[in-house]
Amino acid sequence: MNLPTLADVEEARKRLAGVSHHTPLEPSGTFSEMTGADVWLKLENLQRTGSFKIRGAYNKIASIDPAARARGVVAASAGNHAQGVALAAKLTGVPATIVMPERASLAKAEAVRGYGADLILFGKDYNEAEAKAKEVGAQRGQTFVHAFDDPLVIAGQGTLGLEILDDLPDAQTIIVPVGGGGLIAGVATAIKAKRPDARIVAVEPTGAAKLPDSLHKGTIQTLSGVNTIADGLATRRVGELTFPIIRRHVHETATVDDDVIALATLLLLERAKTLVEGAGAAALAALISGKVKVEKGEKVAVVCSGGNIDVTLLDQVIQRGLAQTGRAVRLRTVLDDRPGALRDLLATVAATGANVESIEHDRARGDVALGKAEVLLKLDTRGPDHVAQVIRALAEKGYRVARE
Repeated sequence: MNLPTLADVEEARKRLAGVSHHTPLEPSGTFSEMTGADVWLKLENLQRTGSFKIRGAYNKIASIDPAARARGVVAASAGNHAQGVALAAKLTGVPATIVMPERASLAKAEAVRGYGADLILFGKDYNEAEAKAKEVGAQRGQTFVHAFDDPLVIAGQGTLGLEILDDLPDAQTIIVPVGGGGLIAGVATAIKAKRPDARIVAVEPTGAAKLPDSLHKGTIQTLSGVNTIADGLATRRVGELTFPIIRRHVHETATVDDDVIALATLLLLERAKTLVEGAGAAALAALISGKVKVEKGEKVAVVCSGGNIDVTLLDQVIQRGLAQTGRAVRLRTVLDDRPGALRDLLATVAATGANVESIEHDRARGDVALGKAEVLLKLDTRGPDHVAQVIRALAEKGYRVARE
């Protein structure tokens, strides 16, 4: 197989000069204190199009021969690769067709249209969109630009690794999110060639974790489906090219639940003042949850791969993150259906200092006894100890409370 080399990554860097940004690698006092390591955030959410994908897409498209470029390119993506290809095609004057899953982020879909690409929505996930893109490409004679399984795409993504070593030459651990594996394959190719002793860690969401089983069995395993808020990592398999690079250079893998990804997204927003999407928060989620073990003072670069999150999803992620930190809680209880019962409940809550964000009062539920009413309270709280205080105060007043 034609696997990319350090020379290919360095050539990609020359090709990308003036096109992609050298994004910041920022030290984080907050996450260093939380983990004991010396944590640095590679903020690729500040890249053009809001993710690292412009690197590989441009390197690929700029390398296509003129005759093929005139016929155009086609790509499949959950969103970020779509934007990278669309912009790269616009910059090089190449017609582009993009196929995205039907439930792709509205913000990402609109951005693709904004760059002038022909957008097709098809399929339930990346894999179905990819099959459609290849079909369309064959019909139109367009070159398929793979999201991750292409040597030129991998080499382009590897320029991110070169930048990490430029800014933190003594980096000891680099934590990278994995979807199809193009980013980690490129980063690992660059970093391991220049720093063989560096540790590369791959992170996947639990709902799209392909690597543990694939590495254990020594062959690429395909998931039957994926389910994660990190839509940029929601692929059912890694690539034929990326897998051997991962086997050779990646030291360990970690998987993280969506709740921890949501927490990392919230903490990045609050503490680092930076907005990332689920895929962009996955690597940090693995670090702060202890899924990636680090030594005191160890220099750790965490790749925040993108920031293109739909506003409606962002609200859900923030709410989930607040619940994880105990600053929001949903409590369910049953009251006597009589005047003053709800007032008494709220008085007990108010005495604890919790703030009521919303109330649902339902006397018509079939599983609630006659003369009773179910109440669902959504409360703003100050943390886990405060939540425990609220529940304890309600129990002391005789309320049977269930936490959701």
